[in-house]
Amino acid sequence: MFAEEIISNAILPLRTDDSVQKALDRMNEFKLKHLPVVNDGAYLGLVAEDDLINIRDHKVDLAHAGVNLLTVFTLNDAHTYDVIRLLSQLKLTAVPVLDQQKNYKGLISLSTLINAVAQQYAVNEPGGIIVLEIGNRDNSLAHIAQIVEADNAQILSSYVNSFEDSTRLEVTIKVNKTEITGLVASFERYDYQVKEVYNNTQVDNGTQERYDSFMNYLNV
Repeated sequence: MFAEEIISNAILPLRTDDSVQKALDRMNEFKLKHLPVVNDGAYLGLVAEDDLINIRDHKVDLAHAGVNLLTVFTLNDAHTYDVIRLLSQLKLTAVPVLDQQKNYKGLISLSTLINAVAQQYAVNEPGGIIVLEIGNRDNSLAHIAQIVEADNAQILSSYVNSFEDSTRLEVTIKVNKTEITGLVASFERYDYQVKEVYNNTQVDNGTQERYDSFMNYLNV
């Protein structure tokens, strides 16, 4: 997924002739702490709420407010991971998107990005989640996929997490079924270490055992 695919056109940019108060009001409306300043399609920078709040006269326009504009942006063909990196490293609530000629195309807000990532990783799709711990030399997603498919399931999303100063990896997979007891057993049979399991509808909580005891009592 690329930046241009998740641009939100509902959030209009500011202009240099907009007042500080208008900028603060718009930030409050969209629950953002950053907004782009754009004049006739030319991106000038990103203004922060913290800088605007410290200005005494909120009637002054941005051109004469003396605020520092952050010259941060991403290009329209940037991957979603690059957008996440910018938001995380710079503690931003929104990232402007420019085309190859550096013309302003739109904005990606934090909430828009979360929704896009949720869709990309099938967060809203029903399914079971399995976290495996493996050695980095044993990292074969193809083999993991074969085990899943042999259980008549499909991988909806996957994620690999590495650890500093360690040869171990965590592989998190989400499959399109919630009854994954058999799948967990298959991984263990192939010597995969299953660290965590979520959304498994067949986890034994004692209900089946109590039901069987009750039925045996009725049959006496």
